[in-house]
Amino acid sequence: MSKKFKDTVALDDVSFTVDEGEIFGFLGPSGAGKTTTINILTNQLKEDNGTVEILGKKPEEITSDDYLKMGIMSDTVGFYENMTVYKNLEFFARFHGIPMAKVDELLKRLDLYEDRNKKAKKISTGMRQRLLLIRAILHEPEIVFLDEPTSGMDPTLSQKVHQLLLELKAKGISIFLTTHNMQEATKLCDKISLLNKGKILEYGSPEEIISKYRVDDNVHLLYKNGEEKVVPRDEVAGYLNSNVVSMHTAEPDLETIFIKLTGEKWHGE
Repeated sequence: MSKKFKDTVALDDVSFTVDEGEIFGFLGPSGAGKTTTINILTNQLKEDNGTVEILGKKPEEITSDDYLKMGIMSDTVGFYENMTVYKNLEFFARFHGIPMAKVDELLKRLDLYEDRNKKAKKISTGMRQRLLLIRAILHEPEIVFLDEPTSGMDPTLSQKVHQLLLELKAKGISIFLTTHNMQEATKLCDKISLLNKGKILEYGSPEEIISKYRVDDNVHLLYKNGEEKVVPRDEVAGYLNSNVVSMHTAEPDLETIFIKLTGEKWHGE
């Protein structure tokens, strides 16, 4: 699919598939086209060219019943500002026939329970993120679209979100995740697209992409006495013993690969 805004190309022949029960990472720096893609997939924006299918239908064919099978977390999907955090989620839960005990559980897991009686317009940006995330996943839809779900969160909260997403994946729920956090994507995603200026630079599993750009097939070993050895990967078993304190390869990370492909530094949002 492709999309232009006047003379600016937002998406240039972008193509990918998200499988059932898969966490798909759409990675790119600010302005790469991540949010535009989510807006097209959720029928908030129309592509200029290409074919888009979600739940086996074109976005414009999606019915109100189909939307019940989706969860969306993005800046364009808001909540009731003058209602409390709890009332916002209660309204959504009752609509889907979900017991409030599940709301309480998610509020506690994401450290929002103590703030549940605050009006939504009074909570911090980080709390808003968690509120939107809970609402998107509360009804355990078939597919969830998450736009930068851990942006601005500390490592502890991010870890809690990661655990929730892995639990959803285990239930067969598909997750479309936009992020500029390379470590997050490497840890969570089954497949990723590496995006820059509306173009997909690489597509595949994090392991496949990293392996493609590996320049050193050796393993570096450090022993207790300070000795270091560099040995071929297929011979490393013969050098392992109780005196080895660390072992690593010279694999690049996704950020290094991005810099190699673009000649630009990685700029998050």
